[in-house]
Amino acid sequence: MCYNSKMSPNTKKLLEQVESWPQEDQDELAEFAREIAARRSGVYVVDDQEETAIREGLAELDRGEWISEEAMRSFWKRCGVL
Repeated sequence: MCYNSKMSPNTKKLLEQVESWPQEDQDELAEFAREIAARRSGVYVVDDQEETAIREGLAELDRGEWISEEAMRSFWKRCGVL
């Protein structure tokens, strides 16, 4: 495998180890990397699964399937956001 010479030794070593990880773990690492790239660039590119979820949510709104503000507040509280 060939890496950019500007890459830190720790990152190079980690990427070599990643090759032996299960696909699920590699996908999780890729998601973290996408979030870092988005933070650095200010642009977040949704993946296919996220795009599908967004389209489904918009379709629900178009059908008038709303959730109450109280229910949303309760959800965010359970998630530790509020």
